[in-house]
Amino acid sequence: MAVYAVVQVDVTDAEAYGEYAKLAGPAVAKFGGEFLARGGAVEVLEGTTRDRCVIVRFDDMTTANAFYHSDDYQEALSFARPASTRDYKFVEGV
Repeated sequence: MAVYAVVQVDVTDAEAYGEYAKLAGPAVAKFGGEFLARGGAVEVLEGTTRDRCVIVRFDDMTTANAFYHSDDYQEALSFARPASTRDYKFVEGV
Protein backbone atom coordinates (compact mmCIF):
# COMPACT_ATOMS: atom_id res chain seq x y z
CA MET A 1 0.00 0.00 0.00
CA ALA A 2 1.37 3.43 -0.94
CA VAL A 3 2.59 5.67 1.86
CA TYR A 4 2.85 9.43 1.71
CA ALA A 5 5.37 11.56 3.57
CA VAL A 6 3.53 14.75 4.50
CA VAL A 7 5.98 17.44 5.52
CA GLN A 8 5.28 21.02 6.58
CA VAL A 9 8.25 23.32 7.06
CA ASP A 10 9.10 26.83 8.22
CA VAL A 11 12.63 27.54 6.98
CA THR A 12 14.70 29.74 9.32
CA ASP A 13 18.05 29.55 7.47
CA ALA A 14 17.62 29.34 3.69
CA GLU A 15 21.31 28.71 2.98
CA ALA A 16 21.58 25.71 5.30
CA TYR A 17 18.21 24.42 4.15
CA GLY A 18 19.51 24.55 0.58
CA GLU A 19 22.19 22.05 1.60
CA TYR A 20 19.45 19.80 2.96
CA ALA A 21 17.55 20.00 -0.35
CA LYS A 22 20.66 19.04 -2.35
CA LEU A 23 20.98 15.82 -0.34
CA ALA A 24 17.31 15.00 0.29
CA GLY A 25 16.26 14.75 -3.36
CA PRO A 26 18.77 12.03 -4.27
CA ALA A 27 17.92 10.14 -1.05
CA VAL A 28 14.22 10.18 -1.98
CA ALA A 29 15.05 8.90 -5.48
CA LYS A 30 17.30 6.15 -4.09
CA PHE A 31 14.28 4.68 -2.26
CA GLY A 32 11.90 5.06 -5.20
CA GLY A 33 10.12 8.07 -3.73
CA GLU A 34 8.19 10.44 -5.96
CA PHE A 35 7.60 14.09 -5.14
CA LEU A 36 3.91 14.91 -5.58
CA ALA A 37 4.08 18.41 -4.10
CA ARG A 38 7.19 20.39 -3.31
CA GLY A 39 6.82 23.90 -2.00
CA GLY A 40 4.03 25.15 -4.25
CA ALA A 41 1.22 27.50 -3.29
CA VAL A 42 -0.89 26.45 -0.30
CA GLU A 43 -4.43 27.59 0.39
CA VAL A 44 -5.50 26.89 3.96
CA LEU A 45 -9.25 26.32 4.29
CA GLU A 46 -9.23 25.06 7.88
CA GLY A 47 -6.55 24.89 10.56
CA THR A 48 -2.96 25.95 10.08
CA THR A 49 0.07 25.13 7.98
CA ARG A 50 3.70 26.07 7.64
CA ASP A 51 5.32 28.08 4.83
CA ARG A 52 6.42 25.07 2.78
CA CYS A 53 4.50 21.83 2.17
CA VAL A 54 5.93 18.68 0.61
CA ILE A 55 4.27 15.35 -0.23
CA VAL A 56 6.35 12.34 -1.26
CA ARG A 57 4.92 8.97 -2.32
CA PHE A 58 6.70 5.74 -1.35
CA ASP A 59 5.69 2.19 -2.25
CA ASP A 60 5.00 1.14 1.35
CA MET A 61 5.65 1.94 5.00
CA THR A 62 8.74 -0.28 5.14
CA THR A 63 10.37 1.61 2.27
CA ALA A 64 9.35 4.99 3.70
CA ASN A 65 10.92 4.15 7.06
CA ALA A 66 14.04 2.74 5.40
CA PHE A 67 14.39 6.03 3.53
CA TYR A 68 13.88 8.20 6.61
CA HIS A 69 16.36 6.26 8.73
CA SER A 70 18.96 5.81 5.95
CA ASP A 71 22.42 7.30 6.33
CA ASP A 72 21.78 9.41 3.21
CA TYR A 73 18.66 11.06 4.59
CA GLN A 74 20.04 11.42 8.10
CA GLU A 75 22.96 13.36 6.61
CA ALA A 76 20.45 15.64 4.86
CA LEU A 77 18.55 16.10 8.12
CA SER A 78 21.72 17.29 9.84
CA PHE A 79 21.29 20.47 7.73
CA ALA A 80 17.49 20.70 7.96
CA ARG A 81 16.96 20.37 11.69
CA PRO A 82 18.89 23.47 12.78
CA ALA A 83 17.59 25.44 9.77
CA SER A 84 13.86 24.82 10.10
CA THR A 85 10.84 23.90 12.17
CA ARG A 86 9.15 20.84 10.69
CA ASP A 87 6.18 18.54 11.02
CA TYR A 88 6.91 15.19 9.32
CA LYS A 89 4.61 12.20 9.15
CA PHE A 90 3.90 9.11 7.07
CA VAL A 91 0.29 8.43 6.05
CA GLU A 92 -0.91 5.18 4.45
CA GLY A 93 -2.92 5.56 1.28
CA VAL A 94 -6.26 3.95 0.57
